[in-house]
Amino acid sequence: MRDWRAILLFFCTLYYLNSCQESTTEEEASVIKKPNVIFVMVDDMGYGDLGSYGQKVHQTPNLDKMAAEGRRFTNVYAGSPVCAPSRSTLMTGFHTGHTTVRGNFAPVPVPNSPTKGRVPLNDSDYTLAEMFKGEGYVTGITGKWGLGEPTTEGHPNRQGFDEWLGFLNQRRAHDHFADYIWRNQDTLFLEGNDPAFNQSNVTFSHNLFTDFALDFIEKQQDTSFFLYVPYCLPHDHYHMPEAALEPFDSLDWTANEKVYAAMIARIDRDMGRMFSKLEDLGLDENTMVFFCSDNGAARRWEGRFDSSGKLRGRKRDMYEGGIRTPMIVRMPGKVPAGTESDYPWYFPDVLPTLAALVNGEVPKGLDGMNVLPAILGNEMPPNERFMYWEFHEKAFFQAVRWKNWKGVRKGMEGELELYDLASDPAETNNISDSHPEITEKLSNYLDTARTESPYWNPPKTEQL
Repeated sequence: MRDWRAILLFFCTLYYLNSCQESTTEEEASVIKKPNVIFVMVDDMGYGDLGSYGQKVHQTPNLDKMAAEGRRFTNVYAGSPVCAPSRSTLMTGFHTGHTTVRGNFAPVPVPNSPTKGRVPLNDSDYTLAEMFKGEGYVTGITGKWGLGEPTTEGHPNRQGFDEWLGFLNQRRAHDHFADYIWRNQDTLFLEGNDPAFNQSNVTFSHNLFTDFALDFIEKQQDTSFFLYVPYCLPHDHYHMPEAALEPFDSLDWTANEKVYAAMIARIDRDMGRMFSKLEDLGLDENTMVFFCSDNGAARRWEGRFDSSGKLRGRKRDMYEGGIRTPMIVRMPGKVPAGTESDYPWYFPDVLPTLAALVNGEVPKGLDGMNVLPAILGNEMPPNERFMYWEFHEKAFFQAVRWKNWKGVRKGMEGELELYDLASDPAETNNISDSHPEITEKLSNYLDTARTESPYWNPPKTEQL
C-alpha cells in the first residue's frame, strides 16, 4: 500500500512541476514578446494638414489625440520630395544619393522591367521588412508599394513581407476606384469598378487597405508583427464615396477642396479604428505606431487649408515644404505622452532605429542613424551629421541639412542657396553671400554625397 501511495505522490508531484514549468514559460513569453510596430505613411499630405501641426479648417481628432498621447516631431524629413525614392530610403536606410530607387521614372531603359522607367529594388537590397523577418516577426503591407512590378525582385513578397494587398505601380494607385489591385502574387479584381472611372464604381480601395490592416492586427495578436500601411490618400485623383462627402456638402468650397478634406477625414477616422483595435486586443502598450507623409503637399491649398503651413514649397521642391513631414510616434508607457521634439531626423533613420528597438541586424554603411532615444524622450547628442536629398525630374537638384543650415542647389556646379532654419524656417532669405565658409562646406559635401547610379545621374552642365 505504501508503495502505491509513493508512486501516486511521485506522479502527482511530477505533474505539478510540469504544470508550473508550462505556466512559467507562457508568462516569460509574454514578457519577452518583442514590441509590434505599425508604420502608417500617407501620400502627398502637407506639413500643415493636421490639427497638431496648426491646421484650423479640416479636423483630425484621432491624429490630434495620437499626438497628445505620443510624441510630435517638428523637424522630421521624408526621403525625397516625390513618392518612389522616398519609399526606397525608408525601406533601405540609404538616402537618395545611395539608395536603389532615386526617382519615380528612370530616363534610361530598365532591363527586365515590365513597365517603362520603373526601377525595382534589387534582391541584394536589405529592407526594413527583412530586418523584422530576421527577428521572427510576421510582416504585412497594404496600400501603395511603388518599388517593384509583379515579376521583379522588388515585389514586396520578395522583399520581406509575408502578406501584401495593394498597388504595385504608383501611377495605378492614383485611381482609388481602380479595377484591380494585388493580393500577394494574385490579381484581385474590385467589384463594381472598371478601368475608366465613372460613378458606377463602388469599391473604394482605401477601405480594403484599412480592413486588411485591422484583420492583420487581429490575426497576429499572439505574435510580434510589423505592419506597414502606405495609404494612397490624399493623393489625387480627387474621388471619394458620396457618403464621405456629405459632411462638406453645405460648404462654399470647390469640389476638389471638399474631396481633399474628406480624404483627410477618412485617414483620421481609420487611424482611430486602428487604435481602438489595439486597445480591444490588449496590444496598445506593446505597439509603437508611427504616422507621417511620404513627401510634402501636392497642392498648397493656399487660402483654404494652407497645407504647407509656413514652409516654402510643396511636393517636387527641395525646400522645406517639399520634404518636411509631420511625424507622430505613439506607444503608451514607452513614448512620453504629450511631448514635442525638434530633433532633426529623416526616413533613412527608420531602419536603424527600429532595428535598435527589436535588436535587429543593421547593415554596415547605412546613411541612417539610430534615433530611438529621441523617440523615447531621452537625450541625443547634437545632430551634426549631413542629411542629403537629390531630385531628378526635369533638372537635377540637391539639398543638404547640417545642424540648422540648409543648402539647395541646381546641378552639381550650381550656386548654393543657404538658409538658416533656426531663424528662417520658411527659407525666405538666401544668406550664402554672408556666410561663405558655411556655403563652401555644404557645397563640398554635395560634391561627394552621392554614388553613380545605372539609372539616375546628374546631366552635364550644358544640359541644365
